[in-house]
Amino acid sequence: MTKRNILCLVVILMFFFGNFLAAQNIKTTDSNIPRLVLVLSVDQMRTDYITRYWNKFQAGGFKRLVNEGAVCNNAQLDLHIQKVSTGTATLFTGVDPATHGIINDSWYDRLKKKEVNCIEDNYFITVGSDSKEGERSAGKLLCPTIGDLMKIDSRNKSKVYSVAMNDVSAVLSAGHAADGAYWFDTQNGNMISSSYYVDTFPEWVRQFNEKSFAKTYTQREWTTLLPVSSYEESLGDDYILEKGYYDKWNTFPYNLKKIKENAGSYKFLKTTPFGNTIVKDFAINLMIAEKLGKDEFPDFLAVTFASMDYENNSFGPASVEMEDTYLRLDQDIALILDYLDKAVGKGNSLVVLTSSCSSMYPVDYLKEEFKMPGGTFSPESAIALLKSYLNITYGQGDYIEEVIDQQLYFNYDLLEKKNISLADIQTKTANFINQFEGVKIALPSSSFAQGDYAKGQLAVIANSYNFKRSGDVLYQLEDGWQPVYKYQRTIYNDNSNIPLILHGNSVIHKQILGKTYGQDMVPTIMEILHMPIPDHCIGNILEEVLK
Repeated sequence: MTKRNILCLVVILMFFFGNFLAAQNIKTTDSNIPRLVLVLSVDQMRTDYITRYWNKFQAGGFKRLVNEGAVCNNAQLDLHIQKVSTGTATLFTGVDPATHGIINDSWYDRLKKKEVNCIEDNYFITVGSDSKEGERSAGKLLCPTIGDLMKIDSRNKSKVYSVAMNDVSAVLSAGHAADGAYWFDTQNGNMISSSYYVDTFPEWVRQFNEKSFAKTYTQREWTTLLPVSSYEESLGDDYILEKGYYDKWNTFPYNLKKIKENAGSYKFLKTTPFGNTIVKDFAINLMIAEKLGKDEFPDFLAVTFASMDYENNSFGPASVEMEDTYLRLDQDIALILDYLDKAVGKGNSLVVLTSSCSSMYPVDYLKEEFKMPGGTFSPESAIALLKSYLNITYGQGDYIEEVIDQQLYFNYDLLEKKNISLADIQTKTANFINQFEGVKIALPSSSFAQGDYAKGQLAVIANSYNFKRSGDVLYQLEDGWQPVYKYQRTIYNDNSNIPLILHGNSVIHKQILGKTYGQDMVPTIMEILHMPIPDHCIGNILEEVLK
């Protein structure tokens, strides 16, 4: 599929959602429109990290964004499955998973009768590596991203790019028509892309990879930026509930060479500050090489920092490792902002700081230290009991075809063969799951077709339900509860608060105390760019922040 075909596909998609393409081309010379929109997204960033580490931050990073920008103190990203995939797609399209279709990292495809990943696509090949980590596309994303909208509005004159450690973040923030999306190849430590975006690997990227930053970082130790005794905002470095790397390394300093040998790849770099630094260096190189913000058409760049990535559960939000990661990220962000001042002009860019998902404190920590209610829920045990119940109720059979996180998919062929009503088995299953301790609510998908949960506290599940991709029964855990699996790593979050800060000449410096939503980012940026807002966007323009 060529870039032209992809762009045509997006144009058709845009007409489907509303005819708003009649607006004139927007140029940065038309008014006070930023020459470059830069979205800095930090995976699993809690909003309290900024206040917690405030006294240790330098002036030019997080502090500058807060002291000069518009800060939304109560921003929410309410999703049934809160992951980087669902959050990124929601942030950059401005719509819920029910519409953009990215309901999880993966889902069960009933036609193919197999689980499918949200971005994996073997029709395309890796560009910049011999591995298969570039076989990715945004083909399963059903809505245009803000970058897609900018490409269409400018008649392909705006440049759109994304950079991330994770492929999911890079692809879903870039969208369909981006000029390039780059991410970290965990096998060889290079920055790579997909033929979905890049036909010919740029020379500047090849030169960047030749510097072998990943290899260099794994030859050193990770020591604290400041004396470890000064990290008073965190738990002790040897806190007993910290599992650490591979359940055996949980105190500074960390011998990264030894961890690399144990890991067998560069994947663990995502959990260190050096992964963020590689992304920072690559992003600045990209802005220089591709001349972003240098002409009359506004450009777009999404930069995603991996923070502690999945090792967040091994160390926790209150760990010394987390604090050190953010103190170093603060320096990385300061360098990016400094580059923008010099290359684009102070205030001529719009910088947005946000996150595709937050993080929760481990259940053991909350119970042990604060006697908070909560606990762990075993999905595997619950499903085993459910299967026994269904066999007693309907006779012997494998009624559950797939279970993916908090979603259950039934075996439709078996139900048809046994003449079992889908609505009946969905309702009985939901009622059964509702009896488990730790389950807040289980809902049959048949109810969503009737619009029963369009409003109220259960709307978060309804808004995440996609008729073609979601399961037959969806459930949600009580606050403070966390699933624990016997044979797989737990990736779970129930904290919907995310940071949302806008910085630049086009916004006012102020604190927004009222509730805002991650879905508000797209319409607000488009309003700042004087671009038409498509009908399908559900967010609101944050009028309070606009000049």
